[in-house]
This record gives sequence, C-alpha cells and structure tokens, in this order.
Amino acid sequence: MLILILVLSYLIGAIPCGLIVGKMIWHKDLRHYGSGNIGATNAYRVLGTKGGALVFLLDFFKGELAVVLGMTFIGTPCAAILAGMFAIIGHMFSIFLQMKGGKGVSTALGVISILMPKVTVIIVIVWGAIVFATRYVSLGSITAALMTPILAMIFHYDKYYVIFGIIAAAFIIIKHKDNIARIRKGRENRF
Repeated sequence: MLILILVLSYLIGAIPCGLIVGKMIWHKDLRHYGSGNIGATNAYRVLGTKGGALVFLLDFFKGELAVVLGMTFIGTPCAAILAGMFAIIGHMFSIFLQMKGGKGVSTALGVISILMPKVTVIIVIVWGAIVFATRYVSLGSITAALMTPILAMIFHYDKYYVIFGIIAAAFIIIKHKDNIARIRKGRENRF
C-alpha cells in the first residue's frame, strides 16, 4: 500500500499545473515566457496576479493532498512525510515534462503546512519580509527552505521531520542554483 501511495503522490506532484493553467485559460505556454519556469512566480509575471495565485494554490494543494493520502491510508508520520516528499519530487521532475518541472516551493509549502503548521507560519512571514525588502522571490524561497529544518528542531518535531526539512531544502536550493548565481552577479529578476 505504501508503494501505491508514493507512486500516486509522485504523479499528483508531477501534474504541471502552471503549464495547464497557462495553456487552457490564458493560451500561453509558460515554458516560452519569462524565466521559462512553470511555477507560481513566472505565472505571476506572465499571466498576472490571478494566474500566479491560481498556479500557487494548485501546486500548494498538490503537496497537501499527498500528505493527506499518506496520513489517511497508511496513518504513520513517516508515510505522510514520504508521500509529501514524493509530491515535491514529482513537481520538480515531472514524468509529464520529460523529468523537468518547477522549483518545488509551493508544493513543499503545502506539505509543510500539514506536517509542521508552526514552522509554516514563520517561514511564510520570513519569506514575505525578504521578498518585500529585496524584491527577490528566489532569495525568500531559499531562506525559507534553509529555515525549515532549523525551525523543526527548535519546535522539537521528531527527527524524521527534521530529515525531511533538510532533504527538501537541499532539493529546493539545488533547483535555485541559477538564481543564486544571478543574485551574486546582481542579475536576478526582481518581483
């Protein structure tokens, strides 16, 4: 049963919501506009506020749905964590996009919102403050990712939650390597 849940979680995560929303509603393939990313930030830049918000919510709910599946059908924290991680991986490396995808931030936030609600509140506030101060969404996302395992330890979440936070943060930071290089050179797009 666990294998089935993990495969299903991956497939849910792999649904390219930004691509679908862009093509079906705005008749635009996000891969050919802006940064070329299918995530909420590029959707906001290309499709506007409504498009960006819709893509964010859909990607966010993919993460939540995976965790709920793990909790409901297996019922252990490890199953919920693994299901969430598989949704994030699916979003980043989608079978529907030749193993390409988004940067995983919205989907990861959906996962964290159920697994660690206290952590979610703080990382959203920090993300917002950094984006407001610097206008760099990527910097806010990287910082929030780095803070997740640290906050999990501070709030005394089980070690599995901390390990999840470390792994998820590593994936998100790796996906942002080009953004990090552009920030260092002063060439990153501002929000």
